Amino acid sequence: MKIITKKIKSKFSIHAKLLILPNIFSIKMTLSDNVPLKDFNTFGIEAKAVIFAELHAFPEIQDFLDIMRFREDPLLILGGGSNILFTKDFKGIVVKISTKGIRKISETDDHVFVQVQAGEVWDDFVNYCLSMDYGGIENLALIPGNVGSCPIQNIGAYGVEVKDTIDSVEMVNIHNLQMSELSNSECRFAYRDSIFKHELKGKVIITSVIFKLTKKHTLHHHYGSIQDELKKLGINDPGIKDIARAVTNIRQCKLPDPKVIGNAGSFFKNPSLSEINFSKLKYSYPLIPSYKQGDGTYKIPAGWLIEHCGWKGFRDGDAGVHANQALVLVNYGSANGQQIIELAKKIQQSISEKFGIGLEMEVNIY
Repeated sequence: MKIITKKIKSKFSIHAKLLILPNIFSIKMTLSDNVPLKDFNTFGIEAKAVIFAELHAFPEIQDFLDIMRFREDPLLILGGGSNILFTKDFKGIVVKISTKGIRKISETDDHVFVQVQAGEVWDDFVNYCLSMDYGGIENLALIPGNVGSCPIQNIGAYGVEVKDTIDSVEMVNIHNLQMSELSNSECRFAYRDSIFKHELKGKVIITSVIFKLTKKHTLHHHYGSIQDELKKLGINDPGIKDIARAVTNIRQCKLPDPKVIGNAGSFFKNPSLSEINFSKLKYSYPLIPSYKQGDGTYKIPAGWLIEHCGWKGFRDGDAGVHANQALVLVNYGSANGQQIIELAKKIQQSISEKFGIGLEMEVNIY
């Protein structure tokens, strides 16, 4: 881990801890109390934050954290709100990171290094890369959320994970305000996992991500659905824009738009089985799809398991399972987080009873 020795200075004295938080800020930021969070989570769940702060620039983050050192309120860092389920009001401070900025910092004959601020919308960054002919993330088109959240979850789709393109992650320590930078290996990326979900959870704010993108592209279009879509589009020699277009078409067809139907994308992780356990399952269910991984285990599509337990298209009030993709739980309008989580637990139980597989939730529950 590289420590960035930049000093963080604050405008406020230690006596600021005695003041009421909404009145202590002289910098320009959105700061309110008792704020509805429905518009800040893609599930569209009704919940409130005792205090809500929206930070638009790095100096605002600095000053905010300097004050937070003297408070004990629970703190939730929010990006695009696309991987979160509120089951109740948040009894603390919700901080939305809305910093913006994309800049090229260096390049070689084969690669370009681009620094992206945490508050940039992920798909806007994908489109920026396509416009500049920077490759590597075209398979991740149309994934909801912000750039600062992508390393935490190690977002992935259609044979590509964001870890494949991340060079390093810059962050600030919430407690001591120290800036630091983690290399790709130090982030300990795994399937939908990283160090930010473990040792660093609740301890840092990701401020920017540096990506290593290709100028000479290697395309990933071995997934059958991408190949089928390219054929449908009449494209025989695809480029990165064609891959992104195919992925976008597939996602728009299979997945609900959060602006129309509340959801957080894939609700469960795809489980991995040892070769022995997979062989047993394959014997009972010969048509079960699978993907053999580099470590010899087999990844099973959670959507297939859920569908074959009869949950696809299920609806109980406004909580349900999407009709086109069983991996996506949805809020049809007025469902609350507790109803969504109860449905998720019922699905987990049925998968365990029928297949003997423990299904892990991918969405963060609050």
